[in-house]
Order: sequence, then structure tokens, then C-alpha cells
Amino acid sequence: MSPRVPMRQQVEEYLNVLQDEIVGAFEKLDPTAPLFKRDSWVRTQGGVGKSCVFAAPPAVEGLSPPPVTVLEKAGVNISVVHGTLPPPAIKQMRADHMSMPLPDRPEGLPFFAAGLSLVVHPRNPHAPTVHANYRYFEIIEPATRDTDPDAPPTVLAWWFGGGSDLTPSYLYEEDAVHFHGTLQTACARHGAQLHPAFKKWCDEYFYIPHRGESRGIGGLFFDDLNEGPHLRLPSPTSEVVRPTTPDEIFAFVKDLGNSFIPSYLPILEIRHATPYTEQQRRWQLIRRGRYVEFNLVYDRGTKFGLMTPGARIESILMSLPETARWEYMTDMGAEGTEEGRLMTVLRAPRAWV
Repeated sequence: MSPRVPMRQQVEEYLNVLQDEIVGAFEKLDPTAPLFKRDSWVRTQGGVGKSCVFAAPPAVEGLSPPPVTVLEKAGVNISVVHGTLPPPAIKQMRADHMSMPLPDRPEGLPFFAAGLSLVVHPRNPHAPTVHANYRYFEIIEPATRDTDPDAPPTVLAWWFGGGSDLTPSYLYEEDAVHFHGTLQTACARHGAQLHPAFKKWCDEYFYIPHRGESRGIGGLFFDDLNEGPHLRLPSPTSEVVRPTTPDEIFAFVKDLGNSFIPSYLPILEIRHATPYTEQQRRWQLIRRGRYVEFNLVYDRGTKFGLMTPGARIESILMSLPETARWEYMTDMGAEGTEEGRLMTVLRAPRAWV
């Protein structure tokens, strides 16, 4: 019998394939646009990654204007890194992972992390921004002088996390139903309680307290998914079906990853050519400002990344839009307007399926 492939290797191989598929789908949608910039990198403290980033070409004085592209800014990044988490990062992680107690080691904890993170900001105000993330994490027993260097590491804790969410500037209910319905179908193969639990978690997570509104219209968000008890799910020993083994949870994550293209590309194909006005563009930039506020103030992935030694800042801040707008006491978004329709669901999340 051939030796079992370590989960960290399975995840890394899958994320590389998924990244190529997603980037290829966007490049196929807009064949006259510049290709994504592919940037492979090595982390000095341990690990590798590849950032695939799209930025609309800027206008250059004296030259013909650049082509109008479907996307304004986008990134589909993977990282496979390892090293030692310092105490501040452990403290942040312990606060973020209440479902799973982590060992307390003042000297730091060895870790392994593999993940794909993407954010897409289309040019057209009628085409929604989308975000997705799929990740695997291990905390490892520190090596000692007696540790066999050829032996596999002793894993103290492991978990999967991820999800995807939609952030429109203008509400098209059929788009919301399609996006959420595709995610629900992917979840249903692994347990009926997953979609409602993780949809609710997404609505709670992507909330901007100082604005009293959500960043977008939600999707899925989950973390700390392993074989143990989970604060948001029934006990693994209950009669309710849920993935618990590494293979079962990985199969669930792969189904979600594979659902990204069919959940989002059909929406972008329809909306990217919709005529729009300067006022609608103005509203899009105001909503992007809210996106920036959430990511820099509340997003725990951003905060954790900035605390990690050797963090690749360009990749961490890839999620931010190229342009955004803040208006003092803006007059847009009033009740009875198209912008106001969006604000209604941002202040009171709905069940779309």
C-alpha cells in the first residue's frame, strides 16, 4: 500500500489547480484585456506563494487610451508558508478561534498554512465585487534535540476555513439568488445544517459596526472546522450529518472552491456591459470606501497577516480597490432610490434561498 499523501500536500496541489482555473476563467471572459500578472515568490522565513494580479492599464499622456477592461482590479493569490508564530500572533489567533483551544507556548508555535484568497473589483457599478478564501492550518509540536528530523511533524491542532461573499453596489435580486443558491447546493452534499450556519456566520462577520451595515449581501464564512466540537454546529457525535474527518472536510472545501466560477462568472458576464452613469460610478466608489473600512479595521485575516513575521504586504493588501471615495454626510442611499434598495438589505440581511 502506498503511503498516505499528507493533507498539507493535498491542499497545496488543489489550490494551485484552482488558482489556474479561476484566473483562466477571467482571462477568457475578457480576451482583449492584459493578462493577470503572475508573481511567484519565496518567503525568507519559510514557504512559497504565487500572486496573480490584474490592474487596469493606466492612461499615458501622448498615447492612445488603454482598452476598457471588464475588471478594474483583481487578485487571486495562494500562499503555502511555515514558520513560528510569535506570541502576539498566537494571542490574536486564540481570540479568533474560540472553538479550539491552542497550546500556550511563550517561545512561539510552529505552524503551517496554505490558502487561496481572491478579490475581484469589476469596473462596472452594476457588476458586484466578490471575495473568496479557502485555507488549511496546522499548529505543530516544536522540535527538540531528540526529534527525528525525518519523522513527520506532530500536529497539535488543525483546521479548515473559508467561504465566499458578494458585494454589489446595485441590488439585483436574481444575482443574489443565483450566488447563494450555488453555494447552498455545494453545501448540501455535506450536511443540511452547513449552509444556514455558515450563511449566518457570514452575515455576522462581514458587518461594519461603526456604520451599522454589512459590507455586502453575504455568502458563506466558516473557520475552525475539524473533527472536534464546533460552537456553530451540532456535536460530531450527534445524529446530524456533518464532515468531521480531514478527508471529509477537505472534500467539502473542494466543493466550495469548485463552485466559485459557476457562482460568480455568470453574474459578471451579464452585468459587465450594463450602461451606467457618473452618479452610479460615484455610488460604487462610496461603497468601495466601506469595503476598505471593513478590511483595514475589522478583517481578522488582514490583522493576522500583518502580525506574521515575513508578511508579504503587497499580497495582504491586494484586496483593496484601486479607487474609493468618502463623502461627508453623503446624500446618496436614501430610501426610495436604487441605492436605498441596497442599503435596506445591508442593514437587515435576508435569506436569499
